[in-house]
Amino acid sequence: MSTSILPPVARQPDAATLAQPGAAKMWQSAKDFEAMALGEFLSPMFETVGADGGGAKGMFGGGAAEETWKPMLTREMAKTMAAKGGLGLAMPVFQQMLKMQEVQSEKAK
Repeated sequence: MSTSILPPVARQPDAATLAQPGAAKMWQSAKDFEAMALGEFLSPMFETVGADGGGAKGMFGGGAAEETWKPMLTREMAKTMAAKGGLGLAMPVFQQMLKMQEVQSEKAK
């Protein structure tokens, strides 16, 4: 017996869905959106690292290089998190994009 109340949510579209015209690009865009959102969530956390004078701002940390590379590190961490499932934003965004495409197709007829 399952203790979960909610049904399982698909983490990625099935092969038939991705075979639709333009679906693969939409799926990639949805994953990129999730990575961007995760990056925005992570960014404030890294802005406070070492802000109290300890930690990374000691003898071997800080400086211009750290400030240059920190956004890139945050972005790559967000991409990795999104690729591993992230927050689950990509699938609903992708489904909404498919619905929008269907509406556009219906209007064009």
